[in-house]
Order: sequence, then C-alpha cells, then structure tokens
Amino acid sequence: MKARIFVDFWNFQLTLNEVSPGFRLDWVKLSPWLVNAASSLIGHPLSFEETTVYISCDLRSENDRRLHRWALHVLDRFPGVRVVVLERKPKRPPVCQNCHNSIVTCPHCNAPIAGMVEKGVDTSIVTDLLNLAWESAWDVAILISSDRDFIPAVTQLQTKGFRVINAHFPPKGMDLARTCWASLDLQTALSDLARS
Repeated sequence: MKARIFVDFWNFQLTLNEVSPGFRLDWVKLSPWLVNAASSLIGHPLSFEETTVYISCDLRSENDRRLHRWALHVLDRFPGVRVVVLERKPKRPPVCQNCHNSIVTCPHCNAPIAGMVEKGVDTSIVTDLLNLAWESAWDVAILISSDRDFIPAVTQLQTKGFRVINAHFPPKGMDLARTCWASLDLQTALSDLARS
C-alpha cells in the first residue's frame, strides 16, 4: 500500500509553536516517523511515495521572503519532499454596514488597516488528495492539519475506500480526527522529531 503525506504548513507550525514554544523540528525525520506510525495502525508496512508541504507567503514581508527561500532551497530538496508555495493576497478592508464605505484607517489612531489572507492552501490540498487518489497514487493519506475544512473531502475519499490518517496535536482538530480512519498524536512524537 502506498502512503502520501499532506502538510498544511501554517496550521501545523502555529499549533506546534503553541504546544511547544521554541521547538525545532527536524523535517528529515518527519516523513519516516509518520509512515512508520501509520504502518503500525494499518498492520503492515506502507510504501512512502511523497510528502507535500503547502505554504503560503506574503512576499512583501522580509520574514516570509526568508521562509519562501528556505521552503524552495532547503525543504524542497529533502528526499521525497515537494513544496507548494502560494502567495498571500491583501485582504479587503472592512466596510461600514451603514454607508458601505471602506474603513482603511483605524478611527481611533489613524493607523492603516491592512491584512493578508491565505488563499488556495486548503483548496490545493483537497485537489491533490482527490486527484492523486483517482490516479491510484496513494492508498493511505496522512494529513497534518487540524482544520475542519477538510472533513467533506476526507468523508468522500473514505466512502471510496481510501484511508486518511490525521496527524495533529489533540485536543485541537478533534472533529477532523474523528472523521478520519485513524489519527496520530504528534505531541507524543516530539522527542523523536527534534533537531539534534
């Protein structure tokens, strides 16, 4: 049976930061640990196909430009890892419900109201999950996320006989974990996944 790993980077990273501040993940160890843990759940060895990491970046931010470079020039070069980078787009400013004009500055301090929105990461993951399943490129998907938005796709895939295993940090993501065929508690793996 073939296994593929799908990583919702920001969902994973922000939850990891919350659960274990300052933790330094060894990305080389992540895929083998997940495939071994999933193999134990399935009851026999799985063949590792690929890990795809989906990242969004605001290329106007220096921190995100560094993340972009790391993702494409370091992470993407690890064996079996593919990175999909999507650019964040500016979010529209809020609109007054009465006059329908945009509120572009804070009425209290006159600071500009600006935000970025992550567009396309969840859609890209779902599209790849479905397309690769229909191409018989995986039998077991390991989805690293706690986002409920994946529940409809997971439900559909599992009605067709595909197994989706959710890797997350309980109690976050329990709705997705309950929907999946099985789940893995990433918090129990932190000592195995730490950078040396």
